[in-house]
Amino acid sequence: MSIGNSPEDDRPSIGRVLQQTRIAAGLTVEEISSSTRVRIPIVHAIEEDDFSRCGGDVYARGHIRTLARAVGIDPEPLVSQYDAEHGGRPAPTPAAPLFEAERIRSEPRRPNWTAAMVAAIVAVVGFVGFTFFKGGDDGPSTTQVAEGSTPNTKSPEQKTSKPVDPKPVPSDGAIAAAPRDKVTVKLSASQGKSWISAKDHNGRLLFDGLLLQGQSKTFQDQERVDLVLGNAGAIELFVNGKKVEEKFQPGQVERLSYTKGDPAVG
Repeated sequence: MSIGNSPEDDRPSIGRVLQQTRIAAGLTVEEISSSTRVRIPIVHAIEEDDFSRCGGDVYARGHIRTLARAVGIDPEPLVSQYDAEHGGRPAPTPAAPLFEAERIRSEPRRPNWTAAMVAAIVAVVGFVGFTFFKGGDDGPSTTQVAEGSTPNTKSPEQKTSKPVDPKPVPSDGAIAAAPRDKVTVKLSASQGKSWISAKDHNGRLLFDGLLLQGQSKTFQDQERVDLVLGNAGAIELFVNGKKVEEKFQPGQVERLSYTKGDPAVG
């Protein structure tokens, strides 16, 4: 008799449930992404129980509900499982009491129209007096306007900047001459687009995104390169200068690792 483990400990993870249900429904990750508007890297991450790419608990719950409905299962048990595994749903923040400003607001002052009228009359009288005395002078005063120098409209000669040489793209010959003290992996999307993820031997992410048809990516590391290919059949793979002849199927997800002694399919 086993003790210490509750039935909840034996239930599959959220990502595994979503992945198995999607496969059973005959759907690809690309089809799920297209129907739900959830990006392909996020779908892959959730199916691997990595919710860090969702942008927070609120978005994670929303993605779980969306993906669950897309594959035809009830999302609420999965959302409850997420809450149980991530500290529970946060309690709602009570609304702060409204500050009763009306009780302490002083009565607005009414404008003093009498003082305003007196000030206006004084201003008018002063202006009339100034005009009267100004008109009694012998002649109009002339105001000399200093002639400004003509602005120099000529712009300084612009220095011609030297065009920056584009970074060279590694060719097949460069890949063939890959250093032996490193592992070099080149991916070419020759048969269509594919989502790929690449990490070094420390688990640091080198690339995570969509490789469009005709595009290529090259990765190097001192010891190992780990790959996840979302549509492996579209990828042409070179490891340490040699083409990997393994035939992958379209839509097939492959997880591969290569070291300095390869090619040998991970």
